[in-house]
Amino acid sequence: MNTYSFATNIVLKANSNDIPGLEWRGFNGESDFPKILSIIHGCATRDGVERAEQLDDVVNQYTHLVNSDPTADMLFAEVDGNTVAYSRVWWALEGSGMWVGFQAGFVLPEWRHKGIGSTLLRFNETRLQQIARQLKDSGQLAAGTPCVLDNFTGEAETERISLLEKNAYRPVRYSFEMVRPNLEDIPELPLPDGVQVREVKLEHMRLIWEASNEAFRDHWGYIPDPWENYEQMMSDPDFDPSLFRVAWQDDQVAGMVLNFINKDENAKYGRQRGYTENICVRRPWRRQGLAKALIARSLMVIKERGMAEAALGVDTENTSGALNLYKSMGYQVVKKGTIYRKSMNVEMSER
Repeated sequence: MNTYSFATNIVLKANSNDIPGLEWRGFNGESDFPKILSIIHGCATRDGVERAEQLDDVVNQYTHLVNSDPTADMLFAEVDGNTVAYSRVWWALEGSGMWVGFQAGFVLPEWRHKGIGSTLLRFNETRLQQIARQLKDSGQLAAGTPCVLDNFTGEAETERISLLEKNAYRPVRYSFEMVRPNLEDIPELPLPDGVQVREVKLEHMRLIWEASNEAFRDHWGYIPDPWENYEQMMSDPDFDPSLFRVAWQDDQVAGMVLNFINKDENAKYGRQRGYTENICVRRPWRRQGLAKALIARSLMVIKERGMAEAALGVDTENTSGALNLYKSMGYQVVKKGTIYRKSMNVEMSER
């Protein structure tokens, strides 16, 4: 079944076709990137989400997609030739073996509550079900593998939350965005014996990627980070490995904080913020104060670059006690996010 007929099969059963001038279509290639960007920014204020992407960011993201084919996995809504909404799906296998179908959908505020969002959600679910079935039929997904559908929301995205709850999605996990509101009183903390922080070079990135995946493998919902994500990061104009703080013992990566500064975001929101993200320590070096020492060095380096605050995201139920660690380092909770999930029956026929 080709992309257009598949999308049309879903849409013809929806109630949103009675909107005058509404048409549905698939992905049209690079010409859709400015439209995607416009819709993302058009939704941001209504949804209480900060968005500072530029066109180059969208191009970079779509150049490095994993388990997502835009020609088959996207649906666009147009009214009188103007693109007003779109959605995209992708999937991954958790370290636990569970198959997870992810989805994102955006409807411009003035076109909400007309059935468009429901149609996008219906398309997303049906497409993900088709993908999972194809993987099982081809032997790439074992029979009996649990399959779920996930959708991440910010706490201010009340319309998205309402749509998900009406369609049997339920909260399964929460996250916090945390901010250290100043970069004063940064503690001086020693590294464990034999551990050094060294300059990061491009030839180190593969080792850093491998060490990060190893460190996070026992976290809830762990999905191995594909190398394409690191390629996307290295293609970003803001990529600056001199901000990273990576700890080594001999030729082994012991832990890391992959700091970055989003210049476009700072300019748009009138602030000087650096991000202290991908904080992790490998098992042999845990409980020795390494995470705190690396965070302190990270705060110092972003301060040296002229930043006035630091931010990060954290799973509220992180088993390593990360939330309390970050609070002890001066971070405060500012926003809450929720993962909504529902189970998917791969054996069901297409609707």
